[in-house]
Amino acid sequence: MAETILQGIPVSTGISVGRAFFLNRGHIHNMPRQTIPVEELDKEVSRLEQAFQRALEELERIQTRVPSELMEHARIIDSHIMMLQDPKLLESTKDYIRRMQLNAEWALEKSVEDIESVFRTLEDAYIRERIQDVRVVAGRVQQHLWGGTNSGIKSIHSRVILLAHDLSPADIVELEVGKIMAFATVTGGKTSHSGILARALQIPAIVGVAELEDFIQDGQLIIIDGLQGRIYVEPDEEELSEFTDLKYQFEDYQARIIRSSHLPAETIDGYQVKVFANIELLEEISSVLGNGGEGIGLYRTEYSYLNRINMPDEEQLLDEYRDLASMIHPGKMVIRTLDVGADKFISHFGPLDEANPALGLRAIRFCLHHQDLFRVQLRAILRASVHENISLMFPMISGLGELLRVKAFMGSVQAELKKQGLKYNPKMPVGIMIELPSAMLTADILAGEVDFFSIGTNDLIQYSLGIDRTNSHVSYLYQPLHPALVRMIKYVVDAGHRAGIEVSLCGEMAADPYCIPVLMGMQVDCLSMNPQAIPVTKHIIRQASMEDCKDLLKQVLASRTVSRNNKLVKDSIFRQHPHELMFYSSLLDEGY
Repeated sequence: MAETILQGIPVSTGISVGRAFFLNRGHIHNMPRQTIPVEELDKEVSRLEQAFQRALEELERIQTRVPSELMEHARIIDSHIMMLQDPKLLESTKDYIRRMQLNAEWALEKSVEDIESVFRTLEDAYIRERIQDVRVVAGRVQQHLWGGTNSGIKSIHSRVILLAHDLSPADIVELEVGKIMAFATVTGGKTSHSGILARALQIPAIVGVAELEDFIQDGQLIIIDGLQGRIYVEPDEEELSEFTDLKYQFEDYQARIIRSSHLPAETIDGYQVKVFANIELLEEISSVLGNGGEGIGLYRTEYSYLNRINMPDEEQLLDEYRDLASMIHPGKMVIRTLDVGADKFISHFGPLDEANPALGLRAIRFCLHHQDLFRVQLRAILRASVHENISLMFPMISGLGELLRVKAFMGSVQAELKKQGLKYNPKMPVGIMIELPSAMLTADILAGEVDFFSIGTNDLIQYSLGIDRTNSHVSYLYQPLHPALVRMIKYVVDAGHRAGIEVSLCGEMAADPYCIPVLMGMQVDCLSMNPQAIPVTKHIIRQASMEDCKDLLKQVLASRTVSRNNKLVKDSIFRQHPHELMFYSSLLDEGY
């Protein structure tokens, strides 16, 4: 049996067996802390400025030699360059040096901790994890403060499993992608850049392995299990044999479903559903197309606002939306307007003192409160709509009055553009996210005012069941097949179809093998998900029959308990799709 088994978060599926190689092990533990004499403070500030400048020059140099397979990830390097150019982090660190007489290394760490404490309060997991970008940038500056470099990279002469506190595209570029079999990091979550990189490179990866640096030494033989999120340290012969077999089985299965992923998602009795992707970054487009995605069902626009020195202007957003529309063409792209709260724009709006931010000034409420910001984004989306494959979606609509107010505001923006002679598509489809119980219960009314619905099940489940799934005390109540939720989703789908509009679903349920047959039975028009989940979702649909899905839905609707529903779908999926459960069990909710 392995000496140690470590658990993390699987972000790129697959199995890899190889030797461990650490990149910059222990950089946090070695953080020097010193008190600087008053007469030396100017010198210490100068040392800090030089480290920032060297880090900037280093990233600009790396940016010029990004390999083709990572070319689309150069945008992340761009954002890190902008962070280094932004004076806020530098000035905050200088203040710590002068005010507390701290050495530059410790002052920088204090500045990052300040930012981290703010990010830790944010509800959106994707945005919360962007603190890792700040950590990566600060880490590069720290290297130059210590006078160190990634010299260990040059000692890699064969393929290794890379282990690190965190990884950025710049690290990967310097390492040579061909030498990386898999990787694992201490930090990160499902939406971290490390995961996006691993999926682009199609190698197994695990993040969030808290004890990584404590239990693994350079050169040790390890197994990366990117299916279950485990690392086996010094496995025995039996484990090596077992995982080698599993590796070949998975690769064979993966190759088969990837080959068929570009075929339509059509049941054996002829019912077809669209399978789209949810993305945050331009560089994810290649993954969407490579995995058979037919379009973008949800483009989250928040990232563009989090990684700039100033708020993006109309032309910057216009270029971004045009680029995305061109790359996914002829597929459709649904752009969601900003779904954030003021606490995520600290430097521009200041934090709100809200006891419950989830029920406060966020999403469409935030945009209507900050209409200048909203106007800039709407103008950019409307102008980009001349590509004619763009749709617009408003989040967190609570009822008809709010929707009419948003539509009136958009009408005023359209009038501005027309007066200025700027083109836009007046027939651009406009839809809303159904993620509040109030919107669900008035879906029949709202359907007459929009061109499509997109059901956001993540928030709908949270708001309907009154639970925070990140709260360990109540997360067991997060049950997507709760009888109330199944009936709610069915009600929205039926209301949309009666009004003649399309209904899509873009929450985690869309890619859950247990939920797919139930959603198919409801005749949802489109499922939108993480790009890597598309091949297996399409594979499940292509093996299913609509008749069986409708029968299963009838049984689920007749059931009175979550446990009964879970048993019904579990029996069905195990009978029809055993491979999906074998290889993608890490994607499934433990509540089943």
